[in-house]
Amino acid sequence: MNEKSGYTPTNYRTIRSRLAGVVVVPSVVLLVMWAVFSSYTLFDGFYMRSVASGVKATTIPSVEALAGLQKERQLTLEVLSNAEGVDRGGLGRQRSVTDEAVRKMRDAFTELSESAPQDTVDRINALNSVLDELPQQRSRVDSGSANPQALYDYYNGLLDSGVALLSRQARLVPDSEASQAGVQAVTIFQTSDWLSRGATIGSRGLLNGTFTAPERVEFARLTGAYHSGLDSTIPFALEQPRVQYDALRGSTEYRTLLDLEGRIINGDSTVTDVQWRAVASPVHDNLVGLAVTQARNASDLGLDKADSRVAAVLIGSLIALLAVVVGIVLALRISNRLVSKALVMRLASLREDTLRLAQERLPHIVARLRGGEQVDVHRDMPPLDYGNDEIGQVADAFNAAQYTAVAAAVKETQAREGVNRVFLDIAHRNQGLVHRQLKILDKLEREEEHPEQLDSLFQLDHLATRARRNAENLIILAGEQPGRQWRKPVRLSDVIRSAVAETEQYVRVKVNPVPDRALVGVAVADTIHLLAELVDNATAFSSPRSEVVIHSSAAQHGLVVEIEDHGLGMTQEERLQANAKLSNPPDFETMAFRGESRLGLFVVARLAARRGIKVELRDSPYGGTVALCVLPPNIVAPHNTAGDITETTQMPVRSFHDEYHGHTEDHPSFPVKVNPEVQEALNAGLRALVEPDMSTVAPAAVSAPDASVEAPPSAAPPAQDGKAPLPRRKKRQNLAPQLMQSSEEPPHAEPVTGERSAERTRDGFAAFQRGTRDARLTDDWRSEGAPSS
Repeated sequence: MNEKSGYTPTNYRTIRSRLAGVVVVPSVVLLVMWAVFSSYTLFDGFYMRSVASGVKATTIPSVEALAGLQKERQLTLEVLSNAEGVDRGGLGRQRSVTDEAVRKMRDAFTELSESAPQDTVDRINALNSVLDELPQQRSRVDSGSANPQALYDYYNGLLDSGVALLSRQARLVPDSEASQAGVQAVTIFQTSDWLSRGATIGSRGLLNGTFTAPERVEFARLTGAYHSGLDSTIPFALEQPRVQYDALRGSTEYRTLLDLEGRIINGDSTVTDVQWRAVASPVHDNLVGLAVTQARNASDLGLDKADSRVAAVLIGSLIALLAVVVGIVLALRISNRLVSKALVMRLASLREDTLRLAQERLPHIVARLRGGEQVDVHRDMPPLDYGNDEIGQVADAFNAAQYTAVAAAVKETQAREGVNRVFLDIAHRNQGLVHRQLKILDKLEREEEHPEQLDSLFQLDHLATRARRNAENLIILAGEQPGRQWRKPVRLSDVIRSAVAETEQYVRVKVNPVPDRALVGVAVADTIHLLAELVDNATAFSSPRSEVVIHSSAAQHGLVVEIEDHGLGMTQEERLQANAKLSNPPDFETMAFRGESRLGLFVVARLAARRGIKVELRDSPYGGTVALCVLPPNIVAPHNTAGDITETTQMPVRSFHDEYHGHTEDHPSFPVKVNPEVQEALNAGLRALVEPDMSTVAPAAVSAPDASVEAPPSAAPPAQDGKAPLPRRKKRQNLAPQLMQSSEEPPHAEPVTGERSAERTRDGFAAFQRGTRDARLTDDWRSEGAPSS
């Protein structure tokens, strides 16, 4: 049953398994979401704990090492002042304490670098590179070659690097409260550094006995900075550091320090270095202790927050897991209750009936409708009856869908016929309008005597000829035969020239010698149309300055015509698609639905399929594309059975205006068959156009050895009708001066007025028009292969 209906079985063979799958899939998704959320939150908690532990492990050693560097800076500058009473041994002892603290700090940062972010590692490396210069700076101090200001700047830069590292490390803590507390600890330590710098400058000035103006300004700036930092930080610090700071502010040393700072800033010379150091050092040590306490409490706060988050995540994850499991169990039980034997049987029966209607009855009815038969839908498609519940409503939906499909098939058949009729009606109307337009242009050309206006009318005539081909395209797309037909065979050369004449840029087309073959009359119109479309493509997709060359030759299986352009060519994929379309033309409706825009290739494919012509696009060895057309033997006729060249469509020729003024627009071509009287009229018109006005030519010009006009009949035998032959001329030598380039005017010709030349040109064109008009009105032209349009 499955093979007959085309139904492919799946892993879910029953309703029960399907409903179970509907329940299980969301359950699995919930479990996955629970696992991801729990893992993320647990990772976040453990990460927060790890960061807090790392900050705690590095902050305390760092603060102690930086505080030691602060004391070393102050003692070093005191030694460099060379003042009496300076304890030089104290500097050595402080260096030993500082080295031990720096070693511990480096060990802590080395362990931290293994898991710290890259920017933190960069700051650690920057601090270590500055610390590597410390032995060199100490040796300069011991040798007495150190610059006090340079040494002061070095220690300041070293301490700034340490403060920047501690600040960045404090901001790594994920918890905002713990991170803010760590930043406050760094700020408190920075205020202690500002106090230490001020104490260093104060000691150096008091030992030297005077302060320079820059030293006094720097002392005042540092004093204000550390007071401002404490006032803006301590109120937001943790509880224990706030208590310690309140105790510090109430101490005697702090009040004395404030008094001495004011006296030094005001220039009081009674302050001694001993007094200054006695109060500055204890206050500095207390501020460092405040920073250590704040940092330790901030780290503990971060660890506590991390532990609380981990515990909350574990409890929440367990509760969520329990809820998901209970939901899965309840959903499975409910889904099992919804499935019953009666439900399964009714759905199976509905499936069988629906498949029978969809695969057997409906296609049969649609085929009958397209064949034009009358169909009784209620008799041939009885409705499905499964009650009024949900399954019955599904059956009613199937009934409605099948009735809609049948109605759509009927409307589609009617619409296809109607669209085809409208399409053909539009094409025939367009063809009729173009035909009327050509008649009007013929009348205007016969009545027009002005050369330039006549040239414009010729251009309009050629545009109308191309519009006629577009109308024929519509008729071909609709599946009918265009109106133009020939009864007699036509030479292949005339077919190719006629195709070139119907293209927009025919002047760019070069036609190589054509074999002496002809095409049967019924295939001439389609072949001209096919070649014209290919030549149009070749000129459209190549440079306006390049040539399109047409080669033709006889082959064992017919005739071969090659149209070669020198354009950009086509990609392999585009060429394969185009050749597939040319060998097997798709339905026009299919192309319209796909939005195809290259209707020219579709027309070529239709014409080639109708006449058995093989068309293939290939790459040109010179760049561009070659369109290869193989004309089958059944449309090839012997050359001696073809009509005269006047019986076929001819290539347009450029007017004198185009020849001498550089215009290259197209001109119309007319299939004509001329009787002798009309031929004489045409000859007269041509003679009037090309024969020189002998009255305006000097005698020397006529008798000159290189004159364009040869000797009269005395030098040539008379014509058979007794008339003298037309004088022969060399190219462009006997044209009126107005039609020649100024540099090419014959040297012996007398000047001719523009009025005389214009009248002669007008008379010549008028005579040519009269001959053309008589040729068009000849009955033989209408009966021996003239286009119906």
